[in-house]
Amino acid sequence: MAIIIYSTPACSYCTQAKKYFRENRIPFTEYDVSKDQRRAEEMVRKSGQTGVPVIDINGRTIVGFNKTEIERLLR
Repeated sequence: MAIIIYSTPACSYCTQAKKYFRENRIPFTEYDVSKDQRRAEEMVRKSGQTGVPVIDINGRTIVGFNKTEIERLLR
C-alpha cells in the first residue's frame, strides 16, 4: 500500500492526518509542499486543489482529513 500526504507545517488537518497514520502504524510518505514546488505542482495535478492536506492512497485522492474515506480506502 502506498500512501502520500502532501502537507504544510502550519496545517492542523495535516497534523491530524499524520497523527492518525502514526497511531495506527500505517507507513506514509510526506511531502512539504511549502518547500517543494515540484511536489506542490504534482499535488495540484492529482487533486485540482491547492489546499492541504491532499492524501493519495494507492492512486485514490482525498482532499482534507476525511477519516471515514481514509478508512474506506485502507480496507
